[in-house]
Amino acid sequence: MKRALQTTLLYGLLCVGVVLTLLPLLWMVSASLMPSGEANAIPPRLLPSHVTFEHYRDLFTRLNLGRYTLNSVYLATTITSIAVLLNAMAGYAFAKLPFRGRDRTFQLLLAALVIPGQVSTLPLFLMLKGFGLVNTYWGVVIPGMASIFGIFLVRQYAQSIPDSILDAARIDGAGELRIFRSFVLVLCLPVLVTLGIFTFLGVWNDFLWPLIVLTDRDLYTLPVALANLVGEHVQDTELMMAGAVLTVLPVLVLFVALQRYYLAGIMAGSVKE
Repeated sequence: MKRALQTTLLYGLLCVGVVLTLLPLLWMVSASLMPSGEANAIPPRLLPSHVTFEHYRDLFTRLNLGRYTLNSVYLATTITSIAVLLNAMAGYAFAKLPFRGRDRTFQLLLAALVIPGQVSTLPLFLMLKGFGLVNTYWGVVIPGMASIFGIFLVRQYAQSIPDSILDAARIDGAGELRIFRSFVLVLCLPVLVTLGIFTFLGVWNDFLWPLIVLTDRDLYTLPVALANLVGEHVQDTELMMAGAVLTVLPVLVLFVALQRYYLAGIMAGSVKE
């Protein structure tokens, strides 16, 4: 009886947490479909009096949000593709390839995890400015091409790959690049998908770095463009909610489509040495 009561209480708390989490998102979608001014009504409305898509139409026709969406898609896809490949190569090397100073180098990388990213913002900006990469997409792509967290995640997972498989491939004459391409990438697919989702979400939602590096309005990403939109249309709540839905929808679809691999990578990513 006591155990049943505890289980019921636990599920009840979880349901409350789910409702509190989803309610703002559901209202965001509902408000984006309301006629102008209805989202600011007192008392607030939960559902639109009638559904309208005029705010979405305005975003793409009057405010040219389609261009900024394509900019974000291009940057997120490019950075994710490069980062997954480079982090996979580095993580595999730290896990399975013996080289001088491997463990010490990895310990230094882990120590750097405690340094806040904001500390490196100014030095990184000055370096990119010296190379003439400010106000270019390369200025956004290069800092995201590899990450300590990505290397750590892949390394921990790659340690679970049996050495016997790799040794057998070497005996058969396969080179390290062939082993990496034919075996490691396949065996590490769950963690690579997990890393890809993390990277894509991070790039898609990143606001600060594109704001710093990109000065040309035509190069803006979706979060930066929406921030400027808030300043120009701060009273148009329904339009803001429509822009927020467009920001959330792609990453939500991505997560739902790949959640099986994502959960597998999270569950199997902590391998004890």
